[in-house]
Amino acid sequence: MTNQILGAVELGLVYGLMVLGVYITFRILKIPDLTVDGSITLGMAISAMLINSGLPFAPLLALLAALAAGALAGSVTAFFQTKVKIPPILAGIMTMSGLYSINLLIMNNGTPNISILGSPTLFSQFQQLTGVSKHAAMITVSFIICLVIVALVEFFFTTHTGLCICATGDNEDMVRATSVSTTKMKWLALALANACVAASGAVYTQYMGYADVTAGSGTIVVGFASVIIGETLCVKRNLAVGFVSAIVGSVAYRIIIAIAIKTNLFPTYFLKFVSVLIIAVALAVGPAKSAWTEYRNKARRIRENAQT
Repeated sequence: MTNQILGAVELGLVYGLMVLGVYITFRILKIPDLTVDGSITLGMAISAMLINSGLPFAPLLALLAALAAGALAGSVTAFFQTKVKIPPILAGIMTMSGLYSINLLIMNNGTPNISILGSPTLFSQFQQLTGVSKHAAMITVSFIICLVIVALVEFFFTTHTGLCICATGDNEDMVRATSVSTTKMKWLALALANACVAASGAVYTQYMGYADVTAGSGTIVVGFASVIIGETLCVKRNLAVGFVSAIVGSVAYRIIIAIAIKTNLFPTYFLKFVSVLIIAVALAVGPAKSAWTEYRNKARRIRENAQT
């Protein structure tokens, strides 16, 4: 069971940046961005191709290139939303669908999967440098990458531009009235979010040892579930805690899934179904609490009126 938990922690940290990207669009910008399923695979494809290229510092270059490519993918979605005036969900679907072909193009002109086994990765290089075990290298490197990017994102959101992005998600009309371009704010937020998602894909390829064009299918559902679990575990709500909760939720989600599989609660092919149930239950809690509070207040008023 220990190995399963360690594997879950590793995978949770690898997917942590993806969940961070989902948090930025879903909670800060208040937009469900479906570009995620395509941009995470974009990061995987770029990472695999660069690592197999044999270039110096290829694993690190793969991570940086994935960040840039993810930002570009998010910019395309922002263009559809802000310039072409396509609804956010449809804009994300369009970019995601287009990225499927782009990803195949990147992966040796149509190869659906690419192996990088035997090529150097961030994990193998760290292991050789420090002499630690494979699990320790994977957890340490993934944690350091998450820590650095979360710190950079947190710093960005303390700047004037970052605060304007938050305000755009809360009240777009008010921000527009202060002569701040909400188009620019959405553009930056979507680019930043998908950069994080693509970086997660780059780390995933180096963690798993391959890239597959279908590996991103359903990623957005996992991202939503992880965001909700993280918010449940990290009760105190501010922006810094919110970013940390995204990583915590990603790890917790993977641990929950690992335990459920180990105890045979459900088969592995039910993972996406369970994710949907988690999202449905979590999103239903708020309205249910409001309805119950309203019912109790109404019942109390009826009793008070009856007594008078």
